[in-house]
Amino acid sequence: MSDTNTPPAPSKRTLLLSIGGAAITAVVITFAAVLPAEYNKDPLGLGRATGLSRLWAPKEVTVDASAAGGPAARREPVPFRTDTFEIPLAASGDEARRNALEFKVRMPKGASLLYSWKAEGLTVPEDLMFDFHGHTVKGAGDGAVSVADYERSSGAEANGSLVAPVEGIHGWYFRNRSDKPIKVRLKLSGFYELVPAGQEGNLAGVQPQLQ
Repeated sequence: MSDTNTPPAPSKRTLLLSIGGAAITAVVITFAAVLPAEYNKDPLGLGRATGLSRLWAPKEVTVDASAAGGPAARREPVPFRTDTFEIPLAASGDEARRNALEFKVRMPKGASLLYSWKAEGLTVPEDLMFDFHGHTVKGAGDGAVSVADYERSSGAEANGSLVAPVEGIHGWYFRNRSDKPIKVRLKLSGFYELVPAGQEGNLAGVQPQLQ
């Protein structure tokens, strides 16, 4: 006797529709939930809409912005500027001592500067001596001068940055000790002002190159 309570077996079409529906559901879940939450990929945009994208984000750790000794960000009243200079230096032994020259720019305290310079025509890098420093302007305040030394060395090129520790003039003293004249090509970018020709810091009257 047959069991009249046994349900009929599903048709092949019903099975295929069930399998297809399950596959489509799995694909939707993968694109809508798994990819945004686990891999930071959101092709359907549902991760952003539902907030699942935030589940992927790493743990955030707050950093002390003053840990480097000063404010990490600072606003300036004027746009930054960029200039390129050619500083000629005569050969060592020049009677007018044109083998040595000092060039500086004016900077307020806390202002930043990027620099890059390279000596052209120099055979031996050690023949160019430089002194990178800054100081307050003579006669300011109580008459005392605050001096900051950054780097004293020799070489054919240097790249770096500066945050002015004092308001004043900051730059380089170059001295060519080779037997040939050379040129130092200096590029600056940052928040500074040029020192007028003939004044302390630019007695040689170095002017920026036309851009």
